[in-house]
Amino acid sequence: MSSLCGRRLRPDRALKPKLHRIRMERTSITGYVGGAEHLIPAFEAISAPGVFAHVLDFLPRQPARILEIGAGTGRDAAWLASQGHGLTAVEPVEQFRKAGMRLHPSPLIHWVDDRLPLLTRMLGEGDRFDLVLLVAVWQHLTPEERAVAMTSLSKLLSPCGRIIMSVRHGPGSPDRECFPARASETVALACQSNLKVLTRRSAESVQEKNRAAGVTWTWLVLAHS
Repeated sequence: MSSLCGRRLRPDRALKPKLHRIRMERTSITGYVGGAEHLIPAFEAISAPGVFAHVLDFLPRQPARILEIGAGTGRDAAWLASQGHGLTAVEPVEQFRKAGMRLHPSPLIHWVDDRLPLLTRMLGEGDRFDLVLLVAVWQHLTPEERAVAMTSLSKLLSPCGRIIMSVRHGPGSPDRECFPARASETVALACQSNLKVLTRRSAESVQEKNRAAGVTWTWLVLAHS
């Protein structure tokens, strides 16, 4: 699958970072804050193994250092911590962080208030991770932000680590700003950050409402070239 890196964006479509256009406080975050009361139980009702069903074979079998960006209520972090992994759960929405600490108390989960695309706090700490997770987040970034975010992700990855990320296709929530995303463009950004594609898999949404709306996903597993 690493041959996918040969499929570059045309120069007139290249997604070059424009830092002055990056908005740190997004409408999507505001939407999550406003909807936190009903979103927290909705997130918790989803099965973590079900979410990762299409990439289970790429999850570490031995205890590993895992970074989850956009950790929400800690549902997935708690599932991974139960297997002995150490989790750094990055979540910009305070209500979700507090819910995660309350619902999933664990000495193996460390919560951090940080956000894409810059991940300033995480990069400042200088840590590197065996696995970086980005689930149902990419659609909230503009193309310019995605270029910066991919560079941030690559810098947080250990030499032999992997990135597992999902790319959403189809309509987004009207309350949380979303931008169209193509798997091919995401692959091109990964290649520009010296990442290779280990696998690319298509999947239906695990949520019935999203399936009815025509939402599908592409799962990408990336590693250093």
